[in-house]
Amino acid sequence: MVFNRIRDALSGTPTLEGESKLPDYFPVEPSGCEKHAQRLFECLAKDATDKARDIEKAGYSKSYYPDVEAERLKKLKVNEEKKPAVISAADTDKKQLPSPNDNPLDECRTLIAYYKRCCDRELKKKKNWILTEPYRVQEEYRYNSKE
Repeated sequence: MVFNRIRDALSGTPTLEGESKLPDYFPVEPSGCEKHAQRLFECLAKDATDKARDIEKAGYSKSYYPDVEAERLKKLKVNEEKKPAVISAADTDKKQLPSPNDNPLDECRTLIAYYKRCCDRELKKKKNWILTEPYRVQEEYRYNSKE
């Protein structure tokens, strides 16, 4: 454990390649990574959520479902025809306005990199193997596909 901290201090700040996104094993908190996981969870709860809400208010949010996206665009066109968007000077002073290509996870980019580096190392250890094991859900708890 001490060796890993020394290695982390010497290697410097980790960086993420490509766009900011959470790893596939995201909600796990392996032993040894509690500090990094808690910092990431706090950043996601505060900074990234605030940024996502600002993007939604500006009408730039994207949906995973095509019918929801079409509805949002239709409502946006109706709202633009009714009245133009008014932005107060106080709001622009406090923070930067969102753009269509903003990623809310960019607020937590370095914390995601620390979390990923720590989890990649700690999940290989025997005490944390159970966190990566898939588990089977019993039939009575599954959703019915016919409904």
